[in-house]
Amino acid sequence: MPLVTNGLRNEHLGDLPVYRAEELDACPGLMHAIFTRQGGVSRAPYATLNLGHTVGDDPAAVETNHRRVFQALNVRPDQVVTAHLTHGTGVIVADGRNGGGLLGKADALVTAHIGVFLSMRFADCLPLLLHDPVRGAVGLAHAGWRGTVSNVAGAVVGAMVDQLGCRAQDITAVIGPGIGPCCYQVGSEVIRAVEAAFDGGEPLLSRLSPQQAHLDLWRANRRQLLAAGVGRVVVTRLCTACHPQVFFSHRAEHGRTGRFGVVIGQRV
Repeated sequence: MPLVTNGLRNEHLGDLPVYRAEELDACPGLMHAIFTRQGGVSRAPYATLNLGHTVGDDPAAVETNHRRVFQALNVRPDQVVTAHLTHGTGVIVADGRNGGGLLGKADALVTAHIGVFLSMRFADCLPLLLHDPVRGAVGLAHAGWRGTVSNVAGAVVGAMVDQLGCRAQDITAVIGPGIGPCCYQVGSEVIRAVEAAFDGGEPLLSRLSPQQAHLDLWRANRRQLLAAGVGRVVVTRLCTACHPQVFFSHRAEHGRTGRFGVVIGQRV
């Protein structure tokens, strides 16, 4: 299937292919990159740029892949922060005193500090990249179905407003590559959760039967971001399950795969 993007541009940082959101590229000082699965050293089924430490890959290979990412971005490891993802709505504020590495358990990170870069890993769940050029703040969130029905999108916007002093209308949000409604078939547990969270679930659910449906995570998170007051939302509509040769996909690869990385922050 041809890879078609909405508002994304493919380029290289050093030897690594990345995607950038055109909407964010015009912002001075803002650095962001959506990495692919290409350009690393991991072997199948994690080939090749796997950044996930907990999927069964060789730890030495994962560390080499991280070093390649840091080098491509021209950042130090102690400038890059991340979180242990829990499929919830927890948000951590990175204030510049944390140093690099794992800050704790959360599915969203925010910062208004220059030189602090937020990083997360994905394989079908949606990356939500947020930027407020007025306040000089950024956010990054991980939205699977559990995080979506719990409104992690609203939580990350709320943290930027309440803890960083942003105005929601100044924020631009980009919904990056993740599983699309074309491929995301879900069962009764997810259907019930979506119906409860979204007043019946329509038109987010395309019914196949009473127990099966296709879920549109893109539209669900766009709805939540707009409800939180975000001024502009860009949905890239790039399905990871349609393109497992480019991105890791938990669904397309039956649960045995790696994780691609997304990084956002502001340079000095």
